[in-house]
Amino acid sequence: MKINRRGAAVLGIAAAGALVAACGTNDNSSGSGSSTSSSAANIQCASGTLNAAGSTAQQNAVSQWTKDFENACNGATVNYAGSGSGAGVQQFEQGTIDFAGSDFPLSGSDIQAANARCKTGNAIDLPLAPGPIAIGYNIPGVTTSLNLSAANLAKIFSGKITNWNDPAIKADNANVTLPNLPIQTFHRSDSSGTSFNFSNYLVHDAAADWTVGANKNWPGPGGQGGKGSSVVAQDVKSTPGGIGYFEESFATQNNIPFANVGNAQGKFVQLTTDNVANFISKATPATTNTGAGDLALDLPYSDTDANAYPNVLITYEIVCSKGNNANKLPLIKGFLGWAASTDGQKELSKISYVPLPSNIQSEVAKAVSSLG
Repeated sequence: MKINRRGAAVLGIAAAGALVAACGTNDNSSGSGSSTSSSAANIQCASGTLNAAGSTAQQNAVSQWTKDFENACNGATVNYAGSGSGAGVQQFEQGTIDFAGSDFPLSGSDIQAANARCKTGNAIDLPLAPGPIAIGYNIPGVTTSLNLSAANLAKIFSGKITNWNDPAIKADNANVTLPNLPIQTFHRSDSSGTSFNFSNYLVHDAAADWTVGANKNWPGPGGQGGKGSSVVAQDVKSTPGGIGYFEESFATQNNIPFANVGNAQGKFVQLTTDNVANFISKATPATTNTGAGDLALDLPYSDTDANAYPNVLITYEIVCSKGNNANKLPLIKGFLGWAASTDGQKELSKISYVPLPSNIQSEVAKAVSSLG
C-alpha cells in the first residue's frame, strides 16, 4: 500500500437527507470499473492511480480503506499524503490531486477556487470519516480520565493555567492527586482542520476565556507546534506534563489517556462512540455551501446533553461533482464508493472513528455514484 503514515459521526438525519437528495444518481459506473468481491464487501474496481492529500485526522481511516481497496483491485493504487487539511484543499484547487481530505468544509475564497478547478461542475464536501478529538495528556501517576472543562482547556491552551495542580483543575478532579508539574501544551504547526474544530469548540463553549477565535492555523499563544496529529501525539507521550489535541485513534495507538470534556452547560462528557454519535446527530446543514449536492454541516455546540461529546470533527472528501478526469472517474467512484458503503464504514469502528448511520451513509453513497 502506498500511503504516507504521517498523518466526524452521525449527521443531522432529516436535514442532511434533504440536502443530499439534490445529488440524485446516475448510471455512470461503466468504463474500466468492474465488480470485484472482497472479504468485506463488493468493491467496484478500476485500474490506475489516485492521488489525494489533506487531513491527517482521517489518515488511519484512509489507510484502512486503501488496504481493503488495493487488496481487492489488482492494478489500483491510492496514494494519500497526510499534509494537513489546508494544504490538501490548496492542492485540490491547483488540480494536482484527485480529491482532498479536509476537517472543515470549503468556505470563503476556497469555494470559488475549488469550483473553478471543477470547471463543468462544482466542488462538494462529502462527510466520510467522522470522529472525536481527544484531549490527551501525560501526567506521571495519573492514568484516569481527568475532567477538563471548556473554560479550563481555554485557559490551559492560552497560557493562563500553567501547572497541573492549579486550583481550577483540582476543583473538577477531587479524587485525583495532581502533581506540582508545569503544563506543556502541544498544537498543530500546519494548517489543520483538527485545530479549527478544537478551537471552534472553545469559541462556542468557553467564549469568555477563549478570545482568539477559531482557525485552521492554530490561533492560541505559546506552546509547541508539531506537523500532523501523529507528531503532536508523540510529543505529548514523550513529555511529562504534556497536553495536546488529536484524533482518538492517535491516543489509543499511543496509549495516551484522554479527558472527559465540558459541554455548553459545564457537564463533563466521556469520549465514547455513542456520545460522539449523539452529539453530531443534531448537526444541521451549513448556511453556506459550494453549490448543488454539497453536504457541509454545522455542529450543535450549544447542546447541553451530558451524553453528547462536543469536541468532534467531520472529515470531508472534497471532490468535483462534475468535471473529474474521465480516465480516473471510475477509480474515484470505486474508492470513495467503497469508503461510503455500509461495509467500508464498518471498518471505521475498528480504528476509533464513528461510522455514518445507515440512512446518511446511503445518501453519501448516492452522491458518490452521481460524480461525473
